[in-house]
Amino acid sequence: MRRLPYYVALVLTLAHLVSCGEFDSFTTDPSARLSFSTDTVRFDTLISTIGSSTKTLYVFNGNDEGLRISSICLQEGSGSHFRVNVDGQFLAGGLGRDFEVRRKDSIVVRVEVTMPESGTTEAVTYTDNLVFNLESGTSQKVALRASAMDAYIVHGMEVTEDMTLQTDKPYVIYDSLVVREGATLSLSPGTTLMFHDKCGMVVYGKVLSEGTLDKPVILRGDRTDHMFDYLKYDNTPSRWEGVTIHEGSVGNRFFHTDLHSGCHGIVCLHQDDGETCVEIENSIIHNIGGDAFSTKGCKAVVANTQISNARGRCVSQTGGTTTFVHCTLAQYYPFTADRGEALFLSDEQGEWPIRQAHFLSCVITGYGDDVIMGSITDENAPYLFSHCFLNTVVSDDSERFVSVLYDDPDETPHGSDNFCHFDSYNFVYDFTPLPTSRIAGAADPSLLEQYPTDRLGRLRDEAPDAGCYEFVAKDTEEEGVGG
Repeated sequence: MRRLPYYVALVLTLAHLVSCGEFDSFTTDPSARLSFSTDTVRFDTLISTIGSSTKTLYVFNGNDEGLRISSICLQEGSGSHFRVNVDGQFLAGGLGRDFEVRRKDSIVVRVEVTMPESGTTEAVTYTDNLVFNLESGTSQKVALRASAMDAYIVHGMEVTEDMTLQTDKPYVIYDSLVVREGATLSLSPGTTLMFHDKCGMVVYGKVLSEGTLDKPVILRGDRTDHMFDYLKYDNTPSRWEGVTIHEGSVGNRFFHTDLHSGCHGIVCLHQDDGETCVEIENSIIHNIGGDAFSTKGCKAVVANTQISNARGRCVSQTGGTTTFVHCTLAQYYPFTADRGEALFLSDEQGEWPIRQAHFLSCVITGYGDDVIMGSITDENAPYLFSHCFLNTVVSDDSERFVSVLYDDPDETPHGSDNFCHFDSYNFVYDFTPLPTSRIAGAADPSLLEQYPTDRLGRLRDEAPDAGCYEFVAKDTEEEGVGG
């Protein structure tokens, strides 16, 4: 084979060496410093003893020469609760030595933390510093911050006799919570249940979830960190399974309960034998990956409750008997356009007859021109919409649609984007109607004696708003007077 000329081989060799950084120079000038993607690595409020997700810190050298780092250490040393990996090297005992960052290059730092139990009922903040000691003698720091709260860690919880859970700290539940037949699980004001992925509440007995306005019962997933800077995992759907009430379970109550971010919300499987399967009042079911509230052949009463933003349907009723009073069914699920309806009624080809489906002083709305659908074979099915605000096709059935107002997309500034009826938007869903909306004053005033306040305890005025929220002017809200 013919050899390359000497000068060609030399040029290629030099080019290779330069490309490999063999001629990179390293400065010891104290003014040459590193820069960081953030000055503080922060962790959301964690659960004590449970490891965090991994945070990433980028370390940049924007100088024209390389920088050598004599050591990178945790200020708290081996006693630190933080764990750090720098460019693939774990800082054993909180210390690592001899790192290089070439000119115009960077290295990657991974940080995790596991917090000990604090023995208190409040979240406790822990701090440390990650210290970069340069060969030049310059030291730079990145702050590490994490908050943690203690919790009861429960695996495979079975309730076989009447039980009331503690309220001093949340429960983190693995392998689901099962309420067996004949047992009652009571959830007092301030109880928080945080379910791990694929876990949920399965009810054969009875659940009495009875919070208060100031201390609601909270049912949610156990992820406390962020998916993105602007979006917490707790504000995304399908973080846990949801609540399933099986056939034979009656007398369940969910008052002042906040259930969110499940694969489904509350699913009731119970043939209607005259007993009420579930009562829901002053509650919220929100941000659900499937159906938010689903019944099959059940008797259910729902009042002063928000059921919103479901990948499936907000409410799906198959047969049975239901009454919804002053409820807001709002289908603004943001993560896909392929979402279900706000309300779906069905008798499954007559197999599950609808005995009653009454919606009184409700708001039923969402994206699109029609968010109320059904598959009912019985033309005499007893369903009723009275004093409601509906986003659906105008009906000429004056016996089933009484004093109803319809959302007209032509009158909506953004066409089918009819969220303009409410107070806020952009991942903050406040379904309080604006005073300029036709929802204002649309409710039946004869219900005031039974429902004088809205879901948030605000007084309704003499011309109450439809749905579970009453608009109250700020100056009168402070005085406790409805507006």
